[in-house]
Amino acid sequence: MIIPGRPGTRPPAVFMSRTRNTEIAPDGSSVELLQRSPLASQCLCTLPAGCISKAVRHRSVEELWYVVTGTGDLWLEGKGNIPLTAGASVRIEAGQGFQFRADADETLRIHITTLPPWPGDTEAESATGPWQANLEGAP
Repeated sequence: MIIPGRPGTRPPAVFMSRTRNTEIAPDGSSVELLQRSPLASQCLCTLPAGCISKAVRHRSVEELWYVVTGTGDLWLEGKGNIPLTAGASVRIEAGQGFQFRADADETLRIHITTLPPWPGDTEAESATGPWQANLEGAP
């Protein structure tokens, strides 16, 4: 049986979600699973205008970010602040702390590919970032 997003099942070649499966990421942002394979997973991350995520680091996965809409900033441990604008692409390495924020006037939407696929709730750990997170309900 094929169940999108469930480890150990074979994903379909094309996955069209009829209902949005949106969850809160460990950094407090909203993520919608788009696709999953044995090698990678994809999601659409949304951070509302004026919001700041919690600073985290991933233990074993790296992420490739592509900014779809919005503007903001990404802090990467060891690299400093990187401007986020539509069309920007960023690599976050496993073990690298990061935090991001959306500018006050526009929601930030980021297409994220995670390699290998997101393993579960224990993957992210807290990091110390430059900004105070302001998302209600952020872990």
